[in-house]
Amino acid sequence: MKVRCLLVDDEPLAIQLIQNHIKLLDTFEVVGTCSNAIKALELLRTTPVDLLFLDIKMPQITGIDFLKTLKNPPAVIITTAYREYAIEGYDLDLIDYLLKPITFDRFFKAVDRYLRLKSPVGKTESLQENEQQFIHIKAGGKFHNLNKDEVLYIESLKDYITIHCTDRKITAKYKIGDLETELYNKDFLRIHRSFIINMKKISAFTNYDIEIGTKELPIGASYKEYVFKKLQQSALLK
Repeated sequence: MKVRCLLVDDEPLAIQLIQNHIKLLDTFEVVGTCSNAIKALELLRTTPVDLLFLDIKMPQITGIDFLKTLKNPPAVIITTAYREYAIEGYDLDLIDYLLKPITFDRFFKAVDRYLRLKSPVGKTESLQENEQQFIHIKAGGKFHNLNKDEVLYIESLKDYITIHCTDRKITAKYKIGDLETELYNKDFLRIHRSFIINMKKISAFTNYDIEIGTKELPIGASYKEYVFKKLQQSALLK
């Protein structure tokens, strides 16, 4: 059964961001969105909710005051732009306290914490293993959920990257060094200041370049020792 989420925030863009994050997780679903606490209370009376994403500063009644009125509240993750409410919020036994703008990585840590506190261990491990199979990228106003097995290589040009997949290309404003960190231990290898490759997609290589399909990608001089060490560890040189 999926985790049923209610999003309460008077900012439509904040609601949309959390919805986009939730869409990337198969085990979660949005059962309702509300712009204020009064509407949220009405929905909670009629709809089962497991996890509440709650803003603090809203019209009529704040998220904290609203939460204090609930006799049997669902699990709660606060979403706010105001750090100063953190202490008061944690007194209410929250799952987590997210500061806007909320990145997917930070969001994922919060829902993973929810599963660890509320669900069997096996379910948490399953979610973590599932997330290891994906790369999450925002490009062109959309969130792309890429299975790592469809990625051939990643190319960098200044502050932008192009992710070359088996049947598409995605260009995003992203630094290749940041993506290299995210892909650590995910079968990806930085071979040049401008290229990261999927080691599972290597078709051939020499001392100077690596072939991914019909594409020849150069091995940077400063990366060569590290590259061949990683290839040896992956059994490609054995």
